[in-house]
Amino acid sequence: MPNIIEITDFAAPELDVYARLNENQLLNRHEPEKGLFIAESPKVVERALDAGYVPVSLLLERKHIAGQAKDLIARCEGIPVYTADFEVLTRLTGFQLTRGVLCAMHRPPLPSVEEVCAGARRIAILENVMNPTNVGAIFRSAAALNMDAVLLTPACSNPLYRRAIRVSMGTVFQIPWTFLGDETTSWPSEGLRLLKSLGFRTAAMALNDRSIPIDDPQLMTEQKLAILLGTEGDGLASGTIAECDYTVRIPMSHGVDSLNVAAASAVAFWQLGSR
Repeated sequence: MPNIIEITDFAAPELDVYARLNENQLLNRHEPEKGLFIAESPKVVERALDAGYVPVSLLLERKHIAGQAKDLIARCEGIPVYTADFEVLTRLTGFQLTRGVLCAMHRPPLPSVEEVCAGARRIAILENVMNPTNVGAIFRSAAALNMDAVLLTPACSNPLYRRAIRVSMGTVFQIPWTFLGDETTSWPSEGLRLLKSLGFRTAAMALNDRSIPIDDPQLMTEQKLAILLGTEGDGLASGTIAECDYTVRIPMSHGVDSLNVAAASAVAFWQLGSR
């Protein structure tokens, strides 16, 4: 039988994860083994469960118990299922729930770069992409357009932040990813050296005097290619570009010099992704 719990006390500590903990508190950097994240909407929760993520509790509108969350509740047997009417949940969380379902889940240990890249032919590298909306959009494009994995430098927004998960439509659970080093690791030198030791040639998406067009035939002949995308506004650091094997541009028209990093990622992945 499902463990359905009617919300009567907004201050109940069991609801802190949904109502009072911010993303950094959920991440729990000091005790990462206790870290949590929030998956939002039935489809996204389903994808997380399919990928093996472990649920802690559910928060949902009462009408969904026998409706669109019925199968999720069955899959999450034994965990608390907190419920109330829509208006109560909106007051509790401070925002309208996407499709009326939230699920708190454990953060698993991150795999190594070597594990993530094993068998990969095309990977995306995100350098200091700090907007979770952009991170989520890039993951969705990566999953849809033939990227085998995603690596992020330590300053990037975490892919398991709620907004990143929501924008990605849960594809953060479908494509392998990890962080490329930590705050003590030298980027780009050590990180690029590791990629090259794994057999990857590197392509920096950037504009400079030696940029080649994204449809240059040489790029498609590379057996293993890492596509680097930089932070919003400034793009990749000059030191990163200098150490890459290629500098690649997307041809533009009407005087436009560049695309938003999420839009640029979709173009790059479509052209350069593994087939």
